[in-house]
Amino acid sequence: MPELTISPEKVAFLIEKAREFEVKEDATDPDSGSNAADDDMLDVLEDSGNDPVVREITGFINALTEDEQTDLVALMRLGRGDGDIEDWDDLRAEASGQRDRHTARYLLGEPMLGDLLAEGLEAFGVDWTEERTTADSSSPSERDEDEITKR
Repeated sequence: MPELTISPEKVAFLIEKAREFEVKEDATDPDSGSNAADDDMLDVLEDSGNDPVVREITGFINALTEDEQTDLVALMRLGRGDGDIEDWDDLRAEASGQRDRHTARYLLGEPMLGDLLAEGLEAFGVDWTEERTTADSSSPSERDEDEITKR
């Protein structure tokens, strides 16, 4: 089994952020001047072209090493079905050969990026949903206590 140079936690973070981005839609009420609460907060799902999620994803990807970015593109392609796990070296070599591209822009242009990355991790036998990808400052024992009291 090949190894990833990017951690599953980083990929899981990108899966969640990509899914946030994917739910955006074109502006349906571009001249809306009303209170957001009156509109049931629907404007938050509109793509205004100045999306903080896009900036966050782009900044995160740009901060990755070249090897991590290469793995990310190869994972997306693996999830897309361009090859299987046995073709990992070829997928990675192809992704590395296209390093002149802007990786974040390329990946964000791929429909269903979050799902493709998840499927790529799944091919490695990694269940990304087991990892906590949101900030939580509580200790593991406090989280366990919270879970027990919720039952």
